[in-house]
Amino acid sequence: MKKDSRIYIAGHRGLVGSAIRRGLEQGGYTNILTRTRDELDLLDTASVTQFFAETKPEYVFLAAAKVGGILANSTYPADFIRDNLVIQSNIIESARKVDVARLLFLGSSCIYPRLAPQPMPESSLLTGPLEPTNRPYALAKIAGIEMCWSYNRQYGTRYLAAMPTNIYGPNDNFDLNTSHVLPALIRKTFEAIKAGAREITVWGTGTPRRELLYSSDLAEACIFLMNLDEAGFQSLLVEDSPPLINIGTGEDVTVRELAETVARVLGFSGQLVFDITKPDGTPRKLMDVSRLHKLGWHHTTSLEQGIGLTWDAVRNTF
Repeated sequence: MKKDSRIYIAGHRGLVGSAIRRGLEQGGYTNILTRTRDELDLLDTASVTQFFAETKPEYVFLAAAKVGGILANSTYPADFIRDNLVIQSNIIESARKVDVARLLFLGSSCIYPRLAPQPMPESSLLTGPLEPTNRPYALAKIAGIEMCWSYNRQYGTRYLAAMPTNIYGPNDNFDLNTSHVLPALIRKTFEAIKAGAREITVWGTGTPRRELLYSSDLAEACIFLMNLDEAGFQSLLVEDSPPLINIGTGEDVTVRELAETVARVLGFSGQLVFDITKPDGTPRKLMDVSRLHKLGWHHTTSLEQGIGLTWDAVRNTF
């Protein structure tokens, strides 16, 4: 990407999109295209088509999605599969019509089978049953990968699907009813400190393992991938397998260890109580990031550092 290339970030106000925007701005990119939901409804096919025709972006970061934790996925399964399918279909097809040079589709580690080998290589895709609690969302993301692959084969496009591990950071969702595990733990810990409570209830047994990546690190990885030279980028678009690459740390912790780290960073000294009547979700989701490491990218923010940075950014917003 050149510094003045027309770069569209779909979902620029979300956790991932906002991090990509900050990363691009810090990198000196000057022609970043964004639209709020009020300005452009990504569920409206005609509006998306018109936007691409008028702005003709050269590069697209497809970070827009309907996302949520176990409770949200269980409560609104139809919304998750419908909205995500429509958003990504509208953007991918519109990008094709204006000959976008490269598109990066952001998915999720939940595309892999519930009991995939650990760490999960890209080749695990479609080799077993999905985690039931987020199956509709996962299927939508799998469809997005398949669209990128199909468009590359039929139209000669250069669309890459990147599957991040669990992402956290500023602009995350901290609503206790719809958030993922880490922002939920941060919010619960804050509320306990504010109320002077001596214990925090954590969903599940605390034994599942989770890999977590700070949002700024993810943004760096995405920009790194979009800036690969022709040979490097083409190596990820081989015809006989999906154009898929994992983004993560290659390290994980238990939910108990995660809760203890949050408590330590925020200064909570009370007790953690695990509600075993609540679902655990997938037992383990560790990404195999060997392909990304071989290309030359590694994360730089430790979990404790990232939680501290996140807390500093949001502590005055609750």
